[in-house]
Amino acid sequence: MSGVNLKGIVKAYGAVTVVHGIDLEVAEKEFVVLVGPSGCGKSTTLRMIAGLEEITDGDLTIDGRHVNRVAPKDRDVAMVFQNYALYPHLNVADNIAFGLRIRKESKEHIAASVDEVGKILGLTPYLERRPADLSGGQRQRVAMGRAIVRRPKVFLFDEPLSNLDAKLRTQMRAEIKRLHKRLGATSIYVTHDQVEAMTLADRIVVMHDGRIEQVGSPMELFLNPVNTFVAGFLGSPPMNMVKARVAAGPDGPRAEFDGQSIALSPLPDLQNAEGREIIIGIRPEFVKAASSEQTDRVNLQAELVETLGSEALIHTTLAGQPFVVRTETVGQMRVLRDFSGFTIQPHLIRVFDAQTGRALSGQRLEE
Repeated sequence: MSGVNLKGIVKAYGAVTVVHGIDLEVAEKEFVVLVGPSGCGKSTTLRMIAGLEEITDGDLTIDGRHVNRVAPKDRDVAMVFQNYALYPHLNVADNIAFGLRIRKESKEHIAASVDEVGKILGLTPYLERRPADLSGGQRQRVAMGRAIVRRPKVFLFDEPLSNLDAKLRTQMRAEIKRLHKRLGATSIYVTHDQVEAMTLADRIVVMHDGRIEQVGSPMELFLNPVNTFVAGFLGSPPMNMVKARVAAGPDGPRAEFDGQSIALSPLPDLQNAEGREIIIGIRPEFVKAASSEQTDRVNLQAELVETLGSEALIHTTLAGQPFVVRTETVGQMRVLRDFSGFTIQPHLIRVFDAQTGRALSGQRLEE
């Protein structure tokens, strides 16, 4: 079983601790993405798995083998870096074959392996070229080919697409996903781009300040974030956050803010909680533009409308905070021009404690 198990992993530089005792199990053939803002400890965690950073405390096992003190070359992992790390004086074929030559594999095996990888990654026409003669996307394919050809137990990716333009990133995301399905290898991928995380991962690990905030499938984290950090980090645009107070309504609890109110689901934590300070989270995709005749609407004034083809983003302000509404454009242009408020079903509103930022109990949307 080529899984990876991190138990109580700590990384400290002198008196400064940057990874605080994280626990994570990556199953065989799983694609796990570590995501978070710069400085959250995701790349440091990946480098500890690779053996490029020493583990201060905790236990790391790969394929059931304890590897804390095992050299990187003996861990049977392959890493794809952000900066490609290709040898400029070698052509594509020699770059891919370099690791096999170090292992003193036979010439026949090396030639067959390079040919196979070239076909998988569409590099066959470029095998005689040097890295300087390749595009950014082609160089990244070569870096991936050099990792694939070794057939390691675990693939590690450290922000491999961050140097590519938007179009190439989209293409390479699809290629990496297809490659994972074809090879079925255990993969751990680091990125700060939540779109990459949502599109690539079997499971996402959201990190913040050297700690794991939440682990789950992309839709689980999107629909049921455990706190305001996860809620605001995943999603494009991110979840709207509105400070409010709990009030009693004729049909159940309500959230009061900016002289207005909106119905909430009857959560256990909201019973007899009038006056409690909360934060309500509203996904831009869950909002419905409402006419002035509709009841239980929230009044807003559109400040900017970004038309993006099939959809549009309406930028407004609510309770002193930026608020974004995402809506379709086809058949909705009149609504966009006359936008003045929205409605949302109570069960689609996430409710968080204003002091701790933790989600209140009893909320769950099914994937």
